[in-house]
Amino acid sequence: MAGTKNHEYHILPPDIVPLVTTLGALTFTSGMVLFMHDMPGGKFVPWLGLAILLAGMFSWFGKIVGEAHAGDHTPVVQLHQRYGMILFIASEVMFFVGWFWAFFDFSLFPTALTDVVAGQWPPKAIEAVMDPFNLPLLNTLILLCSGTTVTWAHHSLIHGDREGLKKGLWATILLGLLFSAIQAYEYAHAPFGFGGNTYGSAFYMATGFHGFHVIVGTIMLIVCLVRAYKGHFTPRQHFGFEAAAWYWHFVDVVWLFLFVAVYVWGGWGYPTH
Repeated sequence: MAGTKNHEYHILPPDIVPLVTTLGALTFTSGMVLFMHDMPGGKFVPWLGLAILLAGMFSWFGKIVGEAHAGDHTPVVQLHQRYGMILFIASEVMFFVGWFWAFFDFSLFPTALTDVVAGQWPPKAIEAVMDPFNLPLLNTLILLCSGTTVTWAHHSLIHGDREGLKKGLWATILLGLLFSAIQAYEYAHAPFGFGGNTYGSAFYMATGFHGFHVIVGTIMLIVCLVRAYKGHFTPRQHFGFEAAAWYWHFVDVVWLFLFVAVYVWGGWGYPTH
């Protein structure tokens, strides 16, 4: 019979949302170039692009949720969604590899940058570094605890315990917000700034982008919490939550590498603030 579905794949109908999202991303990035070069439109175009981008993403994700409720996310579709999330996290891993590479290159070969760092690491311009066993250690414990609470939420969902799911998500979100607040305080009282030398630039780019990913992960978990209250997730179908949990664990692991490499090893033997 014509039009009969004889496969487990979900064929998407034509939609303008991907095009709108792409135009939003193009407008935002182009606007940021205008902003960074103090060109006309630099104060308006980025915000316009960001608004279009967020509206497109909100509509797109809403359609995906609607497809899940309509039964379009068959086991095969869910498997491919997991493949997509794995590839996305892999790309994020390579993103952070670049910042670690820069930090190790600057630290292990300082003589190649003698004019900048005076042949030592950290540079002489850095009078003191962050004490890794103060706020950074506290944030490490907070993120490790948040990994435990998001796992609690996941196991509660699998076993049909919706109250445990909500409590685990609440705890994880609060811990994520606490981490961000402590890092903001740490930045505000840091003994060195962003520019002027390779240590400050590498430190803030690596830890700052991680902080941004924590904020993104917290937003993802907040969305999951709202959906949990609406009863969206089931023990057999909850990829939206699973993807957010995977992302959160990725953020945890990156922080552990940052703590050991940047905070502890990167400033070992140097005066602390």
